[in-house]
Amino acid sequence: MAPTNQQITDHAFLRGMYDDGYFPDHVVDRGRAILLRLCERIEAEQPGDLAALYALTQAATEEFNALEAEFEAVGSGIETVAREVIAEDFWFVASAYGFAEANVEELVATREW
Repeated sequence: MAPTNQQITDHAFLRGMYDDGYFPDHVVDRGRAILLRLCERIEAEQPGDLAALYALTQAATEEFNALEAEFEAVGSGIETVAREVIAEDFWFVASAYGFAEANVEELVATREW
């Protein structure tokens, strides 16, 4: 089930990574898929508070942790630019679903990057 939130469907996820040749598109595509699955889960589960939202975003963050090995395998990595782009998109997702007060550090608290 694809996300139905118009802000989400109109958003170019991970644009800063796609625009930078250091990050191979086929691996960035996997990161984009993680974010879209997060959106699907938010729409399906409809978290009622920040704690419930953080549980979902932190699970998605763990998927990014696993994706780091794929970036490294192709001579790339989740470094400064990628960290910022990914974290901004997590906040964008939270905001699009009515959680603009979410703390970006809490959204990605389980990150290893």
